[in-house]
Amino acid sequence: MSIELGDLNAFLAVARAGGFRGGARASGGSASGLSEAVRRLETQLGVRLLNRTTRSVSPTEAGASLLVRLGPALTEVEAALDVVNGFRDRPAGTLRLNVPVSAARLVLPSIVPRFLAAYPGIRLEVIAEESFVDVLAEGCDAGIRYDERLEQDMIAVPIGPRVQRFATAASPAYLDRHGRPQHPRDLLGHACLRGRFSGRTPPPWEFERDGEVVLIDPTGPLLVTLGGAADLAVDAAIAGTGIVCLFEDWLRPHFESGALEPILEPWWQSFSGPFLYYPGRRLVPAPLRAFIDFIKIPADHA
Repeated sequence: MSIELGDLNAFLAVARAGGFRGGARASGGSASGLSEAVRRLETQLGVRLLNRTTRSVSPTEAGASLLVRLGPALTEVEAALDVVNGFRDRPAGTLRLNVPVSAARLVLPSIVPRFLAAYPGIRLEVIAEESFVDVLAEGCDAGIRYDERLEQDMIAVPIGPRVQRFATAASPAYLDRHGRPQHPRDLLGHACLRGRFSGRTPPPWEFERDGEVVLIDPTGPLLVTLGGAADLAVDAAIAGTGIVCLFEDWLRPHFESGALEPILEPWWQSFSGPFLYYPGRRLVPAPLRAFIDFIKIPADHA
């Protein structure tokens, strides 16, 4: 049986995206082309792989079984084909990264333009989300995570700032009306704009000063999903709705403009910066190797 590799990739893209249009966006192809490829694959295998309705596309039992084995297998095929990159003057191909929204916003902007300028043959795909995914199962070459979320059997390389802080802030107008907190516990009497990861309870706000750690579980009028909806909390804070707690670098432009005023700064907790992580048990594709080497070079030398 001769199965086209492109047809397998088409099935993988559609199944992961949950539809032909989503698969087309992810793969850079067309929905009609993917539909034809999947239909051709089903004909050759003699079994239906996808259940299709007007609203959704989902794998059949046979399709789900194939999907589990196919993703890692195609990743290995790509890695094997990538060996020829070693014979190029400059590496080429696609690099797929799975990153949290905070990294897409605060870490990658200072890296990506320079990297793509240095390696014009590389196409970079960045998937920004807050869910904890298996980068290989999702078809990605590497991910960016903080140390507490790193998976086992992964190689981690520092990327971006090595120390970051969470900052608390509110608009000057809000603080003029409600007072300026002097201790983290004062936040219990304020309107706080909370965030949480999808499907999880809001994490407490954590503060530290001179060895004293204070955990606060404040209340407030707004709860957003961390990452994608964080800007809504920032906008609400600027409008005077309450106090926001977020990455210092995320809020810094608003500190500089005066739209937000830092509060409790001596209590802001520091934490280690993010890491680029990737599987250590497989051949590193040339585009990923180029990226790893690139982020190890100081920006003024890259």
